[in-house]
Amino acid sequence: MNRKSPAHRRPGRRAAVAVGLVLAVGLGVSTQVSAQASVHAPAKSSAAAPQSVSGTSGQVVTRVADFYGAYIDAIDDYTDPDATLETVLRKHYLTPDFAKRLAAWEKKHGADGVLRAQNVPRKWTVTDNGAVGNGHEVIVTLTFGSGETTQKIKLFVLVERYNHIVDIGTTSNR
Repeated sequence: MNRKSPAHRRPGRRAAVAVGLVLAVGLGVSTQVSAQASVHAPAKSSAAAPQSVSGTSGQVVTRVADFYGAYIDAIDDYTDPDATLETVLRKHYLTPDFAKRLAAWEKKHGADGVLRAQNVPRKWTVTDNGAVGNGHEVIVTLTFGSGETTQKIKLFVLVERYNHIVDIGTTSNR
């Protein structure tokens, strides 16, 4: 069997994603690398600087970043997207009312409502936009394409009580 065939890599990938989801959801903590557990190796002159991702448990920006990161990972594999994980993530992070409205939007527009696009972004950033009424707004900037053919979409994600997403739109709720 070819090492890169979907049948060969599928069980390991799904198991890793499932373990990560259980840790992130079940323990209520953000997946992050502990600074205390990391070992610093001397930088090589030809190597790029190491990247770092961090988050804070219970913080709205971290929660939205965790959702988008896991969601994009679940749907990004064109040969073997994980529809089960996509469904579980939506159920966990979105309110039931918003999930219904999102499904109607997707049917009408023929696109993924979480991404507001038909394609999967190559990069994304998540930025705090402050309190809005009883909730909190987070800006998600998705970058599609590469090189000189990139396109950015800015989404405004509204998170309300109990840290569930109640709206994703292209205009601010502020």
